[in-house]
Amino acid sequence: MDLIVPLQDAVTAFADWIEPTSAELDAIERELPLILADVDLLDAQIITLDRAPSELDERRLRRARRRVLAERAALANRTATVPAGGAA
Repeated sequence: MDLIVPLQDAVTAFADWIEPTSAELDAIERELPLILADVDLLDAQIITLDRAPSELDERRLRRARRRVLAERAALANRTATVPAGGAA
């Protein structure tokens, strides 16, 4: 039986003290609408993988693509208006 104690750092790469900073959490929160829109687009694409898309599927794909584009534009506009220091 091999002990994993010498490899503990490799096995448990994320210790309690390694957590996201406030800036990283803020960035994730700003990007969350885009992330959710991307997930919806992936869901719509996965549905159509094993069959020919129906009219409803095509509408769902178009709507999901438009939402992703709208969220990307909104994110770009939000980040363009944030001052260089990151403070709003």
